[in-house]
Amino acid sequence: EEVLGQMSPNLAAIAEWRSKDRDVRAREAELDKATMARDEMRAHHDALRKQRLDEFMAGFSVITMRLKEMYQMITLGGDAELELVDSLDPFSEGIVFSVRPPKKSWKNISNLSGGEKTLSSLSLVFALHHYKPTPLYVMDEIDAALDFKNVSIVANYIKERTKDAQFIIISLRNNMFELADRLVGIYKTHHCTKSVAINPAMLAAHLPAAVTAE
Repeated sequence: EEVLGQMSPNLAAIAEWRSKDRDVRAREAELDKATMARDEMRAHHDALRKQRLDEFMAGFSVITMRLKEMYQMITLGGDAELELVDSLDPFSEGIVFSVRPPKKSWKNISNLSGGEKTLSSLSLVFALHHYKPTPLYVMDEIDAALDFKNVSIVANYIKERTKDAQFIIISLRNNMFELADRLVGIYKTHHCTKSVAINPAMLAAHLPAAVTAE
């Protein structure tokens, strides 16, 4: 009792402790709120990653199947394959594009000749068009490295099977541009570049009449 009587306790410490306790509880509430927001964002991020993977794999399957069909049709018997470098994480390493031209072995697209690369690339373009059509394509001399037969196959496919898209093709091969709905010729006279547009269907309709008149 004598010792307690000599002590002089700081009564303000109780009020300070209560203030600190309120601060701690406020900080804990902020931490809980931030943790909850983090967990929600993490769950949303994981859901988006899963959705991206599911949609990619669904599209990849359709495009791979369609690519095989396109390549077999264009090459009259070849085969093509898209393979994931890392099947567990398809976005980390990319895709390998391999083809087997008729009567040849499997090759990576980088090891093909010019004509074989063209056919492989067009097969992939047509497969992508089947999965998600694009309204407009611009192609610059895609037939330059192709022989007559393959030019005709590609031209007829574009003409008959892609009516839901517009193709602008720069070509010097008559069996390609003769199937066009419109022809635009570019020429140069007196150091000036000019152009002329032709509707082959209308021209063909008027030719018999012109020949008869002569």
